[in-house]
Amino acid sequence: MTQPQTDTRALRNALGRFATGVAIVTAIDPDGQPVGLTVNSFSAVSLDPALVLWCLDNNSHNLAAFRKASHHAINILAANQQELSNRFATWPADRFAGLPWQTGIGGAPVFPGCCATFEVANETAHAGGDHTIFVGRVERFGERVDLAPLLFHAGQYRGLAES
Repeated sequence: MTQPQTDTRALRNALGRFATGVAIVTAIDPDGQPVGLTVNSFSAVSLDPALVLWCLDNNSHNLAAFRKASHHAINILAANQQELSNRFATWPADRFAGLPWQTGIGGAPVFPGCCATFEVANETAHAGGDHTIFVGRVERFGERVDLAPLLFHAGQYRGLAES
């Protein structure tokens, strides 16, 4: 059934029919503190040069920190990292408290146990409606082929089905 273009809840539901991976994007703010949040708006843009993108709501209190950061780390979560995803999707006082992480390029936090990690230079940011589209140049990446990804579909976490 088609919906009117102005029905934002219906649009959000329809967009949710597209299964996505789940990532946590991290950086270091101007005060030297780690910042991060859960996203499912990650995509490859180009192989040459190696570019990726992710999007952030313009109302996010982290927007200025991500705009000013020299680098971001995009941590692609594994199926067993749902708790980590939830932690960075809500707003506790310190999302990083007690978490192990390594310092990536530009100081951006990199989490262990992820399916893949992309350390990117903050190349450019574009206005895109109510979001900002960040494009990053991949400077370093890694993957764990032995781990299944955490997926999100229709408002719920999902796993890969065996074929």
